Amino acid sequence: MLDGVNQFLTETLGPLGPLLAVGGLGLLLILLALPTMLKRRIDPLDRLKKDGSAGSSSQTKKRLRAGGQGGPSLDRFASFLEPKSEQEYSATKLKLLRAGYRGKGAVRTFHFLQFVLGMGMLLFGILITIVRSAVGDPSPLSLALTILIPGFIGYYLPRYWVERRVQSRQQEIIEGFADALDMMLVCVEAGQSLDQSIVRVAREIKVGYPTLAEEFETVAQELKAGKDRVSVLKDMGERAGVPDVSSFVTVMIQSASFGTSIADALRVYAAEMRDKRIMRAEEKANVLPTKLTLGTMMFTVPPLLIILIGPSVYGIYVTLQNF
Repeated sequence: MLDGVNQFLTETLGPLGPLLAVGGLGLLLILLALPTMLKRRIDPLDRLKKDGSAGSSSQTKKRLRAGGQGGPSLDRFASFLEPKSEQEYSATKLKLLRAGYRGKGAVRTFHFLQFVLGMGMLLFGILITIVRSAVGDPSPLSLALTILIPGFIGYYLPRYWVERRVQSRQQEIIEGFADALDMMLVCVEAGQSLDQSIVRVAREIKVGYPTLAEEFETVAQELKAGKDRVSVLKDMGERAGVPDVSSFVTVMIQSASFGTSIADALRVYAAEMRDKRIMRAEEKANVLPTKLTLGTMMFTVPPLLIILIGPSVYGIYVTLQNF
């Protein structure tokens, strides 16, 4: 019977038919067992032991962070969809904050998407492998790459998306920060406090630079909630991840600590930001000729050589054919 099954799989799926069948069966069993494992109830005695022996442990912190079992649908999968270490959790949360994803379950959603896309693309690769084995006779290395490459792409696709979002938001903050500082300086010199100027700047630049306006609105809301200004500014610099914003936070904190004029500090730093923006524009302008050289070499020189040398080469070829 086993020989008959083996022969059937070999004829249907190719030389690796039995291996593919075993792999597909194992993956199916894992998918069937996963819901049962996720819904497994915790023994009350084990829960009491954990509460008694690890009151300040990372597991307790995760349970407090999850907000109990009555939260969103992904809360019950927190142990599977959250990093095990606090350092990794903080790094992922900071990365998502810089990308603009500030929801409570952003970390879980991110890891859930990684898991779902990875498994989905892995199954897609298995289907492609089965089709290729039925149609032709590919090599084992080609079949393995066909299975693994889609899985890796699906797993790292959310990470790539978040990285691109972070870069685009940081670029928008850099482009609009100089204008925001000039407007803040005008507001402060007009008699407004720093908190009022932040609110006004956030409202005025919302159309042109929504990312920077969102950061200033967050600062304004935290200040209204009674949070310390130093910690609010530090959180803004950490969320933005831009050196210019971090330097601005340092200048404001030092100005408040030493009792110097905020308007004077803003005036000097705004002038530096304008000079830095001009330097960035000049840098891009200086790099442009180098980039154009490559395009000129690729798209201009070959056609020119064909036009100049082509007739001579054709004439030589005809002459040699006559001989």
